[in-house]
Amino acid sequence: MIISRRDALMSTLFGAGLIGLRGLATGLPVSLLMSPRRVLADTPPATCTAPQYIILSTSSGGDPINAGAPGTYEDGKIVHSPDIQNMGPTALTLGTQSTLAAKPWASLLPSVLDRTAFFHLMTNTPIHPTEPSVLKMMGAAQNNDMLPSLMARELAPCLGTIQAQPISLGATTPAEAITFGGAPQPIIPPTALAATLTAPTGPLANVAGLRSLRDQTMNQLYDLYKNGASPAQQAHIDSMVISQTQLRSIDDSLLTLLSTIKDDGADAQCLAATVLIQLKVTPVISIHIPFGGDNHSDTGLATETAETIAGVQTIANLMAALTSAKRQDDVTFMTLNVFGRTLLVNQPGTPATNGRNHNANHQTSVVIGKGFNAGVYGGVARVGADYGATPIGDITAVDTLAAFGQTMLASIGADPTLVSTGGGTAKVIPGALVSG
Repeated sequence: MIISRRDALMSTLFGAGLIGLRGLATGLPVSLLMSPRRVLADTPPATCTAPQYIILSTSSGGDPINAGAPGTYEDGKIVHSPDIQNMGPTALTLGTQSTLAAKPWASLLPSVLDRTAFFHLMTNTPIHPTEPSVLKMMGAAQNNDMLPSLMARELAPCLGTIQAQPISLGATTPAEAITFGGAPQPIIPPTALAATLTAPTGPLANVAGLRSLRDQTMNQLYDLYKNGASPAQQAHIDSMVISQTQLRSIDDSLLTLLSTIKDDGADAQCLAATVLIQLKVTPVISIHIPFGGDNHSDTGLATETAETIAGVQTIANLMAALTSAKRQDDVTFMTLNVFGRTLLVNQPGTPATNGRNHNANHQTSVVIGKGFNAGVYGGVARVGADYGATPIGDITAVDTLAAFGQTMLASIGADPTLVSTGGGTAKVIPGALVSG
């Protein structure tokens, strides 16, 4: 369901009565604004140990991210892009690991690479429409929900977002749509988001309007929280309220980002995701960064080369936007696709330089966040006529997808057993998370 109409989009983003805008204008949690008496009466929730916003790039096309990832250059038989000038193997330092990767990955700033992890996984499917099943950890996720939705449900109370449900900015096929508790979630094109928020009657077009909304909301709450709250609660609420000067800064920052959104491409999706995070709309945002697509007939791997270069640059641009918004420590970026691509052959007897086939045995996920130890986790080895993911320690290859899900949950302080393979070998991947 693509939402582009202004009224519907405003209601989706900011809730009934535009409660989210009141949260933006005051800095107060939406839960307090919606039910102040109940929130003040409740015992404060346990402090979340590692809250993070999540930006997930996912593709039902099964992009060949895996073909240029570190960990695929140790075996000289693996076929990489023949464009040595732009895609040749390049030294890459990830934390304490020295490795090789396709040249574009080395263009990321050291500060980004220092928190970048590559996970070699097996999704165990070669079929495009099973993308939702992969996001559900192939049946291992609790209540058969999607990993991004499990994470969103855990993160929403910690982050105080307007909603727990994830939002998709870039789904290109029905298989990429995100569900929450089984219900499909809206797709919001970046251009629709920008047009709605910056329209002459939009919430960010008139700073005075936001200031007025701030003062009106605080006046409504004043008697309640001054007379109905304990001194400790009053101090806590006062600490969250933003000033008019801070509000102006937020407004200017959002307008600057929104003014650069001109299309619905990957870079625009990243900017829109940064806006949604600053607005505290949702904990999890889904985007689509192309990395070569369904490249069966990619002569000379030209599309794979061009989109890998562009895709890594998009990630770099996202990290720059988050840093500019002072959110670089608040956001974890991750990729998870339905499958990866073959590394040796395409169709039987056809070299991979003429394109790549579906690979049920290998997919590479990239994760960038302060909670991760930079490095390469897992690797590849011959499986049948091609290559597949190897075990990660004592985690069998077929359980690496679930182990990845558990690791992502643990990275935000959530219970990793929300993803479970029963009697399988899945567990939090050793060494992947920053301790303490």
